[in-house]
Amino acid sequence: MKNVITNTKKGILAVALLATVSGFAGEAKILVKKDSKKTALVLNHVKKGNQISIKDTNGLVLYTELVEITGIYKKGFDLNQLPDGDYFFEVEKDLEINTLPFTVTANEVSINKENEETLFKPFTRQEKDLVYVTKFSPNNETIQVSVYANHEDDFQLVHSEKIEDAQIMERIYKLEKGNYKIVINSNNKEYTTFINN
Repeated sequence: MKNVITNTKKGILAVALLATVSGFAGEAKILVKKDSKKTALVLNHVKKGNQISIKDTNGLVLYTELVEITGIYKKGFDLNQLPDGDYFFEVEKDLEINTLPFTVTANEVSINKENEETLFKPFTRQEKDLVYVTKFSPNNETIQVSVYANHEDDFQLVHSEKIEDAQIMERIYKLEKGNYKIVINSNNKEYTTFINN
């Protein structure tokens, strides 16, 4: 089991990853009209299958839907009826998660555009016995990578590493024949990929 993984620090074409990532800034438009019951959310450049959610600050999902048509997304939400508190829109795309916070106070909605945030998801690609893992971390967030091998229907940890102070995390893992689970923790989120080699 010790030699299941060979960690090779070859450069992966991070440019390909960065080219596929588009920012949320300037993309989301929230329209809140005085004396209006609905708040309009307008998003450019969404793809079919992207997920749009409304969550509270505890992560409780209050609303979720999958985008059905690639292009521009427009929808009105009756947010005034939510209890006073802090919430956020979340748009989950292929390689990023965009959040836009808003606050409800006395049936009034205010958008906190200055606190919008984009988190980048890891990208995992398999070619034969090699698994390429890339993650963009613009703020040099700590990334924990754990690789588990399936041994007799039980996943056992075979490799773990913590990456700190790296804007772009690039790893190549050479895996022996078998089934694996790669778990990446970053930004208080966990991303899991299953590999059948």
